[in-house]
Amino acid sequence: MWQFENPVSVCFGAGALNRIADLIEGRPYCLVTYKDPFFAELTEKVTSMAGSPDVIVNNITTNPDFLSLSQSCRHFANKATTDTIIIALGGGSVIDAAKVLASSNDGFEVVKRFLETGEGEDRLGSRPLIAVPTTAGTGSEVTCWATVWDTVAQKKYSLARHDLYPTHAVVDPELMLGLPRDLTISTGLDALSHALESLWNRSCNPISAIHAVFAAKEIIDILPRLANDLQNLELRSRAAQASLFAGLAFSNTKTALAHSVSYPITLKYGVPHGLACSFSLPMVLASVIGADETCDKYLRQIFGDNLHNAIADLENFLHRLDVSTRASSYGVKRDEWKELLTSALAGERGRNFIGTKERVLENFTL
Repeated sequence: MWQFENPVSVCFGAGALNRIADLIEGRPYCLVTYKDPFFAELTEKVTSMAGSPDVIVNNITTNPDFLSLSQSCRHFANKATTDTIIIALGGGSVIDAAKVLASSNDGFEVVKRFLETGEGEDRLGSRPLIAVPTTAGTGSEVTCWATVWDTVAQKKYSLARHDLYPTHAVVDPELMLGLPRDLTISTGLDALSHALESLWNRSCNPISAIHAVFAAKEIIDILPRLANDLQNLELRSRAAQASLFAGLAFSNTKTALAHSVSYPITLKYGVPHGLACSFSLPMVLASVIGADETCDKYLRQIFGDNLHNAIADLENFLHRLDVSTRASSYGVKRDEWKELLTSALAGERGRNFIGTKERVLENFTL
């Protein structure tokens, strides 16, 4: 038995942001975004179409943590009314922060308690959320969870609630034309990891697999070209669509081993998430080939009939993007890498992985 569900209404295409006023429908809204000149211009554009927001939360940082989110929630609670909806305009960090705000009610403490103990869910809030991603990577616009970091305790949490699915995702590739090369690559690789991780996954199903195969093939085809042609709207559109499809795939499966092992690497060494969750993909691929006939079938649709060639092909793809596939390149020592892999396999995301510890350690590379 399997099931697939995703309630998000998607509006996709160049100029899609122009639909924002129709979706807000005159309701009071909070705009969650970044504080820099590019997003200040986007804020003015949204304001010209939909009127001024009741609240602006723009203290969002990369990898939102307890401290910054506590400040965001306090500001939101002081300004918002019970009717205020939330517009998230930015990358995955903005959308994740917006989901925390939607859950926070009178402050961050109720969210923090739920993350740390699993208690108090009945005290969490719920608000309509419209997600407008400006990167092609996280897929957070079509998922019901948010990544939250406790940088002091060196822990990563996932805020997961069905109420956190955005009501709408407005995906406008024109908003991504200004992304720099490094961010384009990192976010694209995050989407590739989402796609592949949803295939070598115990919750993989025929619908999620269709989305995942499409996304992976697209990213492998276009990301090297996009990295060298950043103003190409067609390639940006294909990258955005691939990220969206990858998001739809893992919205039902969650991620697996490559993501599980990435979180401590991001926390300890500051490696951007998209790189941390993708450099190990060839190693994980090598350890999963032959583990499941259905998974192999889907992988052949991406890489071709000879899956053993796929390992080198995936390594070469990453190298073309100047991404090392060795943990040592990111500061990880040999013994630590084995410990991280062992711990990752035992974690929630690692338990989604269809492979075995023996095969992973057999294909261990530093």
